[in-house]
Amino acid sequence: TAISQSNRVDFGLQAGIFTRDLDKAFRAIRKLDVGGVMVNDSSDYRIDAMPFGGVKGSGLGREGIKFALQEMTEPKVVCFKVNNKTI
Repeated sequence: TAISQSNRVDFGLQAGIFTRDLDKAFRAIRKLDVGGVMVNDSSDYRIDAMPFGGVKGSGLGREGIKFALQEMTEPKVVCFKVNNKTI
């Protein structure tokens, strides 16, 4: 099938599929091994607010404003024990 042929390649950035059948669209979305699926549009569609990135040889992680901020942030866990209660 087209999906198995697509998944055999060493890259998986984005895929574009065209269908009027939502069941087929969701089946393809679940089976495609890619970072993003554009339904009824080209695989090069992108807006800055959406996460962008791939799998396999196409990279690791996601790009975009939210993800850039997460990459530049070092989370820290803080716990206080007050009157024998941890808050």
